[in-house]
Amino acid sequence: MPDTLIYHHTPPSLLPLYARALMPKPVKDKDDVTIPALSARLLGASTSSDALVRYEKICGFTRSTRTPLTWPHVMAFPLHLKLLTDKAFPLPLLGLVHLRNTITQYREIGAGETLDLSVRLGKPERTDRGIEFDLITEAYAAGKLIWEESSVTLFRQAAKESGARSKSTPPELEQYPNTLNVNAPESIGRQYARVSGDSNPIHMHALSARAFGFPKAIAHGMWSKAHALALLEQQEGWKSGALRVTCQFKKPLFLPGTAQLNWQSGRSGWDYQLLNSKGDAPHLSGRIEWL
Repeated sequence: MPDTLIYHHTPPSLLPLYARALMPKPVKDKDDVTIPALSARLLGASTSSDALVRYEKICGFTRSTRTPLTWPHVMAFPLHLKLLTDKAFPLPLLGLVHLRNTITQYREIGAGETLDLSVRLGKPERTDRGIEFDLITEAYAAGKLIWEESSVTLFRQAAKESGARSKSTPPELEQYPNTLNVNAPESIGRQYARVSGDSNPIHMHALSARAFGFPKAIAHGMWSKAHALALLEQQEGWKSGALRVTCQFKKPLFLPGTAQLNWQSGRSGWDYQLLNSKGDAPHLSGRIEWL
């Protein structure tokens, strides 16, 4: 098993990692892709920074003594990029598709608190859409796990004749009783990139998005999730503390664009979805459960 890459206080620089990401990486044997057991750690990272303040504003979070639920994801992003551009990682970074994201917060994280972050790659699974693998992130305070995330990512491939896990037909779209309008300006991809470091070309400009088959730039999935949570936190009945938030990314939200945040609350949790402006197709959907 490869040694864990360890960084103290300062994460790896993004510029050389993006330069590496732009280099071609052909998949030599598409029928036998192995995801290596790569991992990295960032020790002694402060949750408080000027970037946190800008992130809260861009995503719509209310200023607080605690960090947004999604902030450790941004803190760990340089580690994510480090693993996904490693020479031993067999897949090209550009073109990977973020399918699902689950965040579990075991307690609130205070702004200014110091965390140790750990990131590792999970084992791949072949499906009818291609190869799926998990990117697992954990945050520790004083040696105790307080936050963790699973991000399932897809590398598209044609299904093999056998051995592929079939995907079930998506359920019929359900409409929930509560709705808020959401506005995604043309610049939100660039704004999010500046604060998060995640500068995927499909989110930046229409011109760069067209190179990857999109007619316009699309909103970043993790911005959409964060913005939805920021709005939901402001609703009656929201409870802070320990919780788990799942999210399935679906149809792209083209920029500029409008959407509808649609949700229902219940004793066991809240269901939510970000729908298109007509309310008949989802950009993402998920559930919030208090632990």
